[in-house]
Amino acid sequence: MRNSKEESQQAAHGGVRTVVVPAAGMGTRFLPATKTVPKELLPVVDTPGIELIAEEAADLGAERLVIVVAPQKQEIMDHFGEFNVLQERLLNRGKEEQAEKVSRANELIDAVAVTQESPLGLGHAVGCAEPALDAEEDAVAVMLPDDLVLPIGVMDKMVRVREEFGGSVLCAFNVTPDEVYNYGVFDVEDAERDIEGVEVKKVRGMVEKPAKEEAPSTLVATGRYLLDRAVFDALGRIEPGKGGELQLTDAIELMIQEGHPVHVVVHRGKRHDLGNPGGYIPANVDFGLRDEKYGPALYPALKEILAEFEAEHPEVLERGQQG
Repeated sequence: MRNSKEESQQAAHGGVRTVVVPAAGMGTRFLPATKTVPKELLPVVDTPGIELIAEEAADLGAERLVIVVAPQKQEIMDHFGEFNVLQERLLNRGKEEQAEKVSRANELIDAVAVTQESPLGLGHAVGCAEPALDAEEDAVAVMLPDDLVLPIGVMDKMVRVREEFGGSVLCAFNVTPDEVYNYGVFDVEDAERDIEGVEVKKVRGMVEKPAKEEAPSTLVATGRYLLDRAVFDALGRIEPGKGGELQLTDAIELMIQEGHPVHVVVHRGKRHDLGNPGGYIPANVDFGLRDEKYGPALYPALKEILAEFEAEHPEVLERGQQG
């Protein structure tokens, strides 16, 4: 695990210098908590989700995290600032571990803010980040902070695919046919050639949230994009959809139609959705069980909670056994 900006810069590869993190959403599914706390700062155990994304970007070797925020969500950037007074107090009390945690976000990567004045869609948010890129950057990574893709490392595979085939590369998960209506679904074919250790497909098109019977596959887009810089031109040429929003999917579809190569890496790990309580709670359980400090006590506590719940709701246990 890299833990400094200097190490990230030394490790940069594949032309990925900037990671864009769209974080301007209102977090309505977490109300009332998000009245005062951006959902990106809600902790997974003890680490905010946005810091986990920063760690993934640093592990990729990126130099810069461009966080797209709404005017009222500047607290996200405060998390990446310096807390010298707090650190000094912790160190004076012999709390070195806590002091290290306080300084960690600031040392992981250079975080800069770009403001999205109005919520006009994911495509619009990504487009807002273009001025923060250097002129010579020909690709940009996009990581959605709601998605934790585990184990970390899928972006490295995506870099390898771009180096082999060019163009843009997305991350895909396989879901059940009953789940496709929640996602952008890929229409795929076999890639031109294999890449060792990577399951890769060529994308012929994308369908946004199709009905089960209309889905071209069960491979769906999830939270990780490695996009050729041409995406910004495409974003400038697509038409707004429902609610006046610009969708990143529409820009990628336009690029495919115009012959731009797009591939997906099929990830066989797991994904936690931090964007709603139903996904956020399991993420905390998963990370908590694997935490050296909290896991040993959490495991028996969960077993006791489950036993009590099953005794109170035998019908739930019966359904689980039948399934």
